[in-house]
Amino acid sequence: MVSMRSLRFVPILLVVATPALTETYGIGRAPTAAELAASSITIQPDGKGLPKGSGTAAIGAKVFVDAGCEGCHGVKGAGGVTSAPALFAAKGPTEANPWDRGVMAVKAPYATLVWSFINRAMPFGNEGSLKPDEVFALTAYLLAINQVIPQDMVLNESNLGQVKMPMTREPATAAGPTNWVRVPDWEPNSPRLKGYPG
Repeated sequence: MVSMRSLRFVPILLVVATPALTETYGIGRAPTAAELAASSITIQPDGKGLPKGSGTAAIGAKVFVDAGCEGCHGVKGAGGVTSAPALFAAKGPTEANPWDRGVMAVKAPYATLVWSFINRAMPFGNEGSLKPDEVFALTAYLLAINQVIPQDMVLNESNLGQVKMPMTREPATAAGPTNWVRVPDWEPNSPRLKGYPG
């Protein structure tokens, strides 16, 4: 048990240890203003914050091959190449529950999340290297092959936030909140949801 008497040494120990705690060891550097600006991208669900750009599914299909997406996600996003997830849902949009369709382009509540993830995290090993037009095109491609948008739709910073995703349901009233597809029930020791890795 600690006594009040032994606690009197704490301030002395803090004074003695402070130089060691403030040592920088000469590792790293402060980020530049440009590096901070590049990393401070906040994309709102309605599309505010998206950079200017546009893309179609046809261009996205070419970018999918040229950027090496097939190397991890398989031909046309069908999966099976590496542990990277499939991007093409085996089940179509007539499936009653989007949770069972199994891919991010269907399960994301907002299309802007798909864009943001591709922009920040892809391609693996060269993250953040895609130009905004390429990210719009890849997003259009993934949404089109999963029948969320028409094949010929041109996605851009003005309309991406308005794409109706399969996970959303119409609000009960015009002023009401958005309803979401119900998450499947889960109980301890039950198997993982279909489509999730092991």
